[in-house]
Amino acid sequence: MRKKVTIVGAGNVGATAAHWIAAKELADVVLIDVIEGVPQGKALDLLEAMPIEKRDVSILGTNDYADTANSDIVVITAGIARKPGMSRDDLLNTNFGIMSDVIGKAVAASPNAILIVVANPLDAMVQTAFKKSGFPRERVIGMAGVLDSARFRTFIAEELKVSVENVTAFVLGGHGDTMVPLSRYSTVAGIPITELIEPAKLKALEERTANGGAEIVKHLKTGSAYYAPSSATTEMVEAILKDKKKILPCAAYLEGEYGISGLYIGVPCKLGAKGIEQIIQIKLTPEEQAALNKSAAAVKELCTVIGVA
Repeated sequence: MRKKVTIVGAGNVGATAAHWIAAKELADVVLIDVIEGVPQGKALDLLEAMPIEKRDVSILGTNDYADTANSDIVVITAGIARKPGMSRDDLLNTNFGIMSDVIGKAVAASPNAILIVVANPLDAMVQTAFKKSGFPRERVIGMAGVLDSARFRTFIAEELKVSVENVTAFVLGGHGDTMVPLSRYSTVAGIPITELIEPAKLKALEERTANGGAEIVKHLKTGSAYYAPSSATTEMVEAILKDKKKILPCAAYLEGEYGISGLYIGVPCKLGAKGIEQIIQIKLTPEEQAALNKSAAAVKELCTVIGVA
């Protein structure tokens, strides 16, 4: 029997994640949205591509959470993007309401699922999902670090003119301009990038990584990134469904790790069939720890506004 993945939100990120998951033949996919017809149309279109791709998976579009029952993983992309004139608190409160509603329905239908939260503001939304679901921290994970480190890897590979396959990179902290790209732990074919890229250039790459989403929004003007975010989500889905024990940077609920408690923060995690199977603790310099603490403070501020801190 094939695994089942529900994706909540049939917008660009959700529909493209469905595409990647189906193309990799990882699981049957249920695409759910509040808008009548949109998930049905996108799912049918994608399903009709499967004979061409030679992939045997079911893809269902629906507005009914009954169709999501007994999902192994629920990916939550639902939420609104910030509109002109909208304050950060307005966005936060609107998406808090959406997330609370989604979690209640998704958890009732799939009480044993692993939740992967993609909705923004990421860290506050995954904290909401954790608090509202009642699930253990191992089964509520935020997608941010995989995306942020992929952006960092892209820029490193471009700078050094090497294969992206040679580049590993780690990014810690909240998803936003307070994230902490760790150049010291980032390598090209095992060689630290600090040996290959001069400090001023490296700092520029770190800053470009932190502003990676905003750079794409600036180009698109009326939308935000979705190819890389959905691909990053799919890598997490694959690691869990295939029990790969793969170490990926994810937003995890910390209980003293890195000196932080009671918050979702991006850290290296081992992903397997049970969700987060281990949080990997690495030694940070005083400067890196200070940057991580600053990032945690920014996350806590958002969580406090919506009462989930």
